[in-house]
Amino acid sequence: MAEDVLAEIVATVLEVLVREGDPVNTGDTLVLLESMKMEIPVLAEVAGTVTAVHVAAGDQIQAGHLIAVID
Repeated sequence: MAEDVLAEIVATVLEVLVREGDPVNTGDTLVLLESMKMEIPVLAEVAGTVTAVHVAAGDQIQAGHLIAVID
């Protein structure tokens, strides 16, 4: 079952650390966000394979924005 990874806050994407096809474990950092001058890691909540990445470095995202999909 696919797991959507969503942004919890308004932020700027600093760095995308995974690509489609990458295996991830629970707790792995997928993306680094910046909000209010703080770096915020977005962590995988499930283990699996990244099937889609919907952000790139420099993107401005809103709460609820789809960041990635893990299957």
